[in-house]
Amino acid sequence: MTQRMAIYMQDRIDIREELDLALYMEDRGFSEIWQGDNRLARDCVVAMTAFLTHTRRIKVAAGVLPIWTRNPVVIAASFSTMWELGGKVDGQGRVMLGLGAWWEPIAGRVGVDLVRPLTAMRENIEAVRALFTMEPVTYNGDFVNLDGVSLDVVWGDTSPRDIPIYLGATGPRMLELAGEICDGVCLNYGVSVDYVRRAITLVEKGAQKSGRSISDIDLPELIVVSMCDDDPDAALHEGKKLAAYYFATEPHIMKASGVSEEVAERAKALMGWPATEEDYERASAVIPEEIVRDIMAVGTAEDCRRKVREYVDAGVTCPIMYPLRGNIREVIDAFADGF
Repeated sequence: MTQRMAIYMQDRIDIREELDLALYMEDRGFSEIWQGDNRLARDCVVAMTAFLTHTRRIKVAAGVLPIWTRNPVVIAASFSTMWELGGKVDGQGRVMLGLGAWWEPIAGRVGVDLVRPLTAMRENIEAVRALFTMEPVTYNGDFVNLDGVSLDVVWGDTSPRDIPIYLGATGPRMLELAGEICDGVCLNYGVSVDYVRRAITLVEKGAQKSGRSISDIDLPELIVVSMCDDDPDAALHEGKKLAAYYFATEPHIMKASGVSEEVAERAKALMGWPATEEDYERASAVIPEEIVRDIMAVGTAEDCRRKVREYVDAGVTCPIMYPLRGNIREVIDAFADGF
């Protein structure tokens, strides 16, 4: 396999089964596992640690860790520990750090005020990157304040941590920030190929601020894959349910997808929080088929491969596929031999 491929793990299936699938991914040539943390479901650090101990070569990434849930020193220490645990393959560490800004209503319901997210994100990324050098760090910001702090490893490996930092970004300013200060951007799912092209242009604009080009920035993207050869209509229906949820609860994705506010409002009126399966079913009825096909890979395996190829052709360096129906092994098999 020459094209990098990844699977996005969330909490759809039993975590022990996911560990076995991680080995299967590795055997089939997949390059990465991205573990979600941005819902109140599974903690990405715990899951990533399990993947690192269960596999030998595959890289493991946070996709993505909210900056508001941990102090940047704790983030750096956690990922430094996983870096030690994972060891190196071909001279490189196996751990990738993805950071994100979280969203409503989760943030507000747990007492987090998402004030000045761009500033908070910049400060966290700069501080964590500095800590990965293993040198003492002093940082005086509005959100991050460190006074001569270091990852004070005494008996272990004290060499700098080669942990690339990715920013989970959707909006224009966050995309530019990713290009300016990060190793890569984790592009969101539920967006169109046209959006991806525009997003990459904004990332490039940010990269130029720091004297870099777009070729210096990694561009993986989460892509929803709702696949079923036996019943492609059922796969489409699952895609409608997910689209209804995101349009109702995450307006930034709705805006990025170019979905009309009318469709989003109709879905929102039918969706509770936390959403139930009944909510998903009701709201899916208001989502047009063409929208789903525009922002997800749905249908047969061939349909899904064709759609993922469109994203890659638009500039995505690594499709991070989220098997919506929980059929992870089938999705691995469908993509292991390319498009």
